[in-house]
Amino acid sequence: MVACFSAVCQALIRAITLDLDDTLWPIAPVIERAEHAVQAYFAEYCPEVAKRFPITAMRALRERIAAQHPHLSHDFSEQRRLSLRAALDACAAPHAHLEPAFEAFFSARNQVELYPDSEAALRLLAARFPLAALTNGNADLGRIGLAEWFCFSLGAREHGAPKPVASIFLAACDRLNTAPEYTLHVGDDPWLDVEGARAAGLRTCWINRHNSAWPATLPPPDWQVDSLDKLHALLQPSQADYA
Repeated sequence: MVACFSAVCQALIRAITLDLDDTLWPIAPVIERAEHAVQAYFAEYCPEVAKRFPITAMRALRERIAAQHPHLSHDFSEQRRLSLRAALDACAAPHAHLEPAFEAFFSARNQVELYPDSEAALRLLAARFPLAALTNGNADLGRIGLAEWFCFSLGAREHGAPKPVASIFLAACDRLNTAPEYTLHVGDDPWLDVEGARAAGLRTCWINRHNSAWPATLPPPDWQVDSLDKLHALLQPSQADYA
């Protein structure tokens, strides 16, 4: 894989779209804390639900709900609400607890711990390029405190379809007013992020924080980095480019 940007390639990049979960912060500990927040809510206000649906049972319930509603594969918030409703119904508990329980989850879901490089790199990148968040998840950049660095956030729920469909990448390009070939997408998932963006005509950067092997069945990304600050460094013109 090419490890650096030439001056020509740098000139082509006019905007950047960024994945969020596992690109700017690790998502597994966030979801675990959010699940515990729901459990704590039910333990206080609906103990019968907490007893019947501990965290492992609630996870299994959500998986069943997702399987029963494939048309909601792009809408994690609605999947979560349906799961909470099903748990309340199973215990004959009032639906008045649905939104407070969801808020307990959603509030904790947006209490993320950024990778050490993320915030400073976002600030530097945003000073040079328009940035857009492009996510299949339901993170709220306003709640997290990162909205100021982004022109907008386009989620699969808002768009109506998730990555890797080409339309969500192209919709982001339209809103950024840049052609796909002048837009760089950065993400951690080889299929959803890199292959999806490549198929839509965008340039691609795989953020490979865990030294993973690239899937042999996929065309390689244009570039890869192991942190967001490395991406900013790659986008800096070098003297050799102009020699």
